[in-house]
Amino acid sequence: MIIPFAAGGPTDVLGRIVAQRMGEILGQQVVVENVGGAGGMTGSKRVADAPPDGYTFVLGTVGTHAQGQSLYKRPLYQAASDFTPVALIAEVPIVLIARKELPVSNLADFIAYAKANQRTMQYGSAGAGSATHLGCVLLNYLIGVDITHVPYLQGGRIDYLCEVISTAKPQIDGGTVKAIAIMTKERSPALPNVPTGLEQGVPKLEAYTWNAVFLPKGAAPDIVTVLNRATVEAMKTPMVRERLEGLGAMVVPQERATPHYLADFVRSEIEKWAGPIKASGVSVE
Repeated sequence: MIIPFAAGGPTDVLGRIVAQRMGEILGQQVVVENVGGAGGMTGSKRVADAPPDGYTFVLGTVGTHAQGQSLYKRPLYQAASDFTPVALIAEVPIVLIARKELPVSNLADFIAYAKANQRTMQYGSAGAGSATHLGCVLLNYLIGVDITHVPYLQGGRIDYLCEVISTAKPQIDGGTVKAIAIMTKERSPALPNVPTGLEQGVPKLEAYTWNAVFLPKGAAPDIVTVLNRATVEAMKTPMVRERLEGLGAMVVPQERATPHYLADFVRSEIEKWAGPIKASGVSVE
């Protein structure tokens, strides 16, 4: 399993939980290798170029297989055609959090403050092209502000961040940041007291990452079937489900875990994100 991000991040943690159980189901160890860079495209490209023999697959995300297709001027691959879809695993909400000292307590306060102070504010992310970056791109686009992006999490004063829930929750629970809004249609069971953007008057504020398994293009149907079954069975395992839900991930129902569904889903996600990315003017070489 190629995880196209650094060790210790939310994608890595989720992937290792699933990989361990998949190895038990398949009767052979699933080795996890972290290959970061270019918003996840470097590791994904390695899988796109690998033999379609079933021994190399990638844990893709909304960034690697949807957003990056519009964000990067020259994507390293075509997400909809250079991979064989296997299974969608889970969706992971993104939360708008602000530094504790920011004088806001809800989304309306935040919007008013951002509009008045946009020239001096900064927002952070896990890197240009990441889901955390583009969650805030969408936010800024919807509320009509132009705020400086700082593509790292340390080394400067960050006013706000659109963070993956598994990373945001410990900070929120610990009181080190303010939770402003959950960026999904419904509240998250992991943060039930954090209202959605919809509840707070911004109906299109919907951003989340997702994780899915992809083989290289041209993988044989029997290989896809074996890997899909192992992935789905791992997702059904109570211990795995409990750990993923503890991270704030929402495991998808079985009808959404098919290769056919994932193929259609990727195309729809590419289209969904193309609009706000292009309208915002954000791009990466």
